[in-house]
Amino acid sequence: MLEKQIAGFGASGRNGGWCSALFPRSTASLARVHGPDAALGLRRAMVDTVDEVGRAASAAGVDADYVKGGTVAYARSAVQLAAARAEVEEAREYGVDRVELWDEDRVGAAGAHGASFDPACARVHPAKLVRGMARAVENAGATIAEQTEVLDWAPGRVSTARGTVTADRIVLATEGYGATLRGTHRRIMPLYSLMIATEPLPDAFWDGIGLRHGQTFTDFRHLLIYGQRTADNRFAFGGRGARYHWGSAIRPEYDRSPRVFEHLRRALLELFPAAKDAAITHRWGGPLGVPRDWHASVNYDPATRIATAGGYVGDGLSTTNLAGRTLADLLTGADTELTRLPWVNHRSPSWEVEPLRFAGANAGMTAMAIADAEERVTGRPSLAARIMGPLVGH
Repeated sequence: MLEKQIAGFGASGRNGGWCSALFPRSTASLARVHGPDAALGLRRAMVDTVDEVGRAASAAGVDADYVKGGTVAYARSAVQLAAARAEVEEAREYGVDRVELWDEDRVGAAGAHGASFDPACARVHPAKLVRGMARAVENAGATIAEQTEVLDWAPGRVSTARGTVTADRIVLATEGYGATLRGTHRRIMPLYSLMIATEPLPDAFWDGIGLRHGQTFTDFRHLLIYGQRTADNRFAFGGRGARYHWGSAIRPEYDRSPRVFEHLRRALLELFPAAKDAAITHRWGGPLGVPRDWHASVNYDPATRIATAGGYVGDGLSTTNLAGRTLADLLTGADTELTRLPWVNHRSPSWEVEPLRFAGANAGMTAMAIADAEERVTGRPSLAARIMGPLVGH
């Protein structure tokens, strides 16, 4: 395994810690593209994967703070409550996800009219998970060559800054960082997601807001937020809002945006005003990978013996596990339920060249912020969000 930095340097080590059944494309969207049976097969595989991550970590002796507590999605307006009800109804219609509707008496977020609850999510510490699994892989006999930058590849060989590696089969798994490589530059777009963490808070605080260990949380705004109660009683809280950078550039300074960090702090306090005196002790971020059609995929070409996996759009903590198991079957020539899932050998179109990519990505981010403001002002579902929906997998 060739790694430019260290195992877990990218999104696998600094994500929001949601081991969820989320897939970048909605079930309805997948059904339109692949048919209802294929869409439901992928949904069942994603729900099963939440438990599989916990089993795999346990079997490898990795303590990653895995607790399956589900996701609470707060509805903080009449529009959001309608969205929560629609989510529950869609889950009931498809019959795979067991999403419930909670009334306002069961939720502790400020101004919440209720919430949806999806049990198919576990809280994890992502860095503990990825570093622990890296040790397990090495103990099983694999070699992880850290600080080894890949420069190029072709069937049977990979060129690195430290020399050339020959290989019968090659797997490209660079996610957002694929945008920095010539061969995959337009296949993936890096979008930044940033996070903050508070100091540990007493159990009484958590009892007051009704968040148990293992629970993750969000709401139904369009400019995504996500959070969890960590094992040591901190908020780990993140969201979108950082702009896309020209030419799909990725730089260390983009991991830190004072404007976005302040936006996250305010958003957290809007949800939980009782945390107003909690110190923000950590701030970080990084790029995630977005394919042109927001459709994650696993691909293998038997002719070149080159495989790819990615395009998780921030839903990669569990999806990578499913991708790895699927790749194992594809690379060994097995014909299994996994190799017949509809994301196998799905080909997303390439992103536009600049300046179209820059203009479109940042316009989309602005549109989501406008959609939230529109709903606050009008009290009706956003027209901007409806227009953007097909472009982001809904």
